[in-house]
Amino acid sequence: MAQQKAKNIWEFGDFQTPIALALEATNVVNRLGVTPRSVLEPTCGRGAFLLASCEVFSQVKKFVGVDINTQHLSYLKESVAAENYSASIEIINGNFFDLNWSEILNTLAEPLLIIGNPPWVTSSELSLLKSSNLPEKSNFQGRSGYEALTGKSNFDISEWMLIKHLDWLKERTGIIAVLCKTAVARKILVHVWQQKHRVIRAQIYGIDTLKNFNASVDACFFVLLIGDGNLSNTCEIFENLSAHEPLQVLGYHDNTVISNVIDYKRWLHLRGTDPAYIWRSGLKHDCSKVMELERQEDKFYNGYGYVSSLEQDWVYPFLKSSDVGNSRTSTCRKYVLVTQRYIGEDTTHLKFDAPKIWVYLQNYREYLLKRSSSIYRNRPEFSIFGVGEYTFAPWKVAISGFYKTLNFVQVGQIDGKPVIFDDTVYFLSCRSKSEASFIAALLNSQPAKEFLESMIFWSDKRPITIELLKRLNLRTLAQVLGREEEYNSYVLSSYHQQSLSCHDLGLTSPMNSPKSPNSL
Repeated sequence: MAQQKAKNIWEFGDFQTPIALALEATNVVNRLGVTPRSVLEPTCGRGAFLLASCEVFSQVKKFVGVDINTQHLSYLKESVAAENYSASIEIINGNFFDLNWSEILNTLAEPLLIIGNPPWVTSSELSLLKSSNLPEKSNFQGRSGYEALTGKSNFDISEWMLIKHLDWLKERTGIIAVLCKTAVARKILVHVWQQKHRVIRAQIYGIDTLKNFNASVDACFFVLLIGDGNLSNTCEIFENLSAHEPLQVLGYHDNTVISNVIDYKRWLHLRGTDPAYIWRSGLKHDCSKVMELERQEDKFYNGYGYVSSLEQDWVYPFLKSSDVGNSRTSTCRKYVLVTQRYIGEDTTHLKFDAPKIWVYLQNYREYLLKRSSSIYRNRPEFSIFGVGEYTFAPWKVAISGFYKTLNFVQVGQIDGKPVIFDDTVYFLSCRSKSEASFIAALLNSQPAKEFLESMIFWSDKRPITIELLKRLNLRTLAQVLGREEEYNSYVLSSYHQQSLSCHDLGLTSPMNSPKSPNSL
């Protein structure tokens, strides 16, 4: 029974709001001075926010609560009956994704307060549970190609719901006030500012999730005032629900949410793409017990305790995010099996070129076939991702996406072989130790760190992303630091080496090619 309850909580993001928290949050809305004429809680559960709104907004004539869970609604009906409210309170049993919301919204007068605590669950988590309680599959964030396939199109269900709330109020006056992950609130702010929704004020109030939900997640009470007037391009950040003065104000510049507007504007000239140095993410295989190995002399042990001697040409030193984050890069704890040199390469050649590895992979074929990500569909057997010439560069400059510090480390070969990273590490490939030292020095400089930190939110699970790193133009940074001549020497050297290689192969010179010189 407890296991089933846990599954229901996970599947429906079912963290019921304590009534004290709902009342405190609803009073925050009341302090803003907007008087709603109707209140809607679209995923009301036991109705904490609906009941709090009944207490706070006595002038409201109609309240509506909607939820999929009939047990929660029975509890809410009992609570409503016990209080004997004079206002009209309509309680509807239904699935958010199937309801005719227009029919419901047409009965609600403006200003309309949409309030509540939408589910704290992601689309990928629901897929793992084989749940049907999610919106129709669509790439609503506009991701494309590899990003959409590898999980960057994964989204919080609350994000999808909040966008629907905004659509409901496109031509109406109202307030959206919800508990959600802080990262979701920032994504919604980007959507609001990009789509020019009629948001005239935005606020984020910190909440104690450990105290209220026994959950370790950065979450907030997110408030959007919607109506006619000057559109807001800022968001006030408050430490908690009782705070009256904001700690900071988020800005929006160049389609980016800025955490430190002063530093961002100071180093704005560093922003831009640099085709000479392309950020990459590490290897993605989704089967660690098979693909990741420990080594003792010439034997390799996998996660199942299997021992084998394997052809070492396809086994490489492997560093994880924790290794890079703690600068443990001169030795490795693990090795990784690299089955391809480039994405989509036919792997059947391993049968002849590495027969021991081929037998090993066949023995664990069923585990590799169970990889759930769609990126492996219609691909050669034992495929991996995040692999190319850049993977095998002798030197790299890398950073962990998870660690709460901007620490770029140079990484050389281990045991005479290029180091491979996991897919939570981002790196630039280099041809020599001196180039790696130079690039690391640029990235660890004060201007680089201040510019990047102006766009980082350290409370995020993965505060450093490849999208963030791509915003920094290394050529411009080298100019600012008075090291442009060194930069040019490495870029020109790279062009020269590629030209020689192309000449030997009878190919077009990269000097006349759109490919970047240091993309390897």
